[in-house]
Amino acid sequence: QVQLVESGGGLVQAGGSLRLSCAASRIIISIDQMGWHRQAPGKQRELVAVITSGSRTNYADSVKGRFTITRDNAKNTVYLQMNSLKPEDTAVYYCRVVTGAINYWGQGTQVTVSS
Repeated sequence: QVQLVESGGGLVQAGGSLRLSCAASRIIISIDQMGWHRQAPGKQRELVAVITSGSRTNYADSVKGRFTITRDNAKNTVYLQMNSLKPEDTAVYYCRVVTGAINYWGQGTQVTVSS
């Protein structure tokens, strides 16, 4: 089993930036998709950004133009660069990796944006 280790969360002022990282504990031979989801208190988990094996990216409308998802295949790592953060971005962010029929999830990292 692969563990996804997340880092980079924390407290930041509105307008600031954070960079989330998610690294797989083992090399994954074939990753179909890597992405980030988030869940705010009392809200459903929502998709934030994904990047496919073909490097196609997709973003939630609420973060488009502010967030950028990238990946380093050699390191089995996915990043989420978050700029111009808003209080509405406050949530627990979860990394997700899809390989074949298997989904892996990170433990979640808290992002808090103060106003």
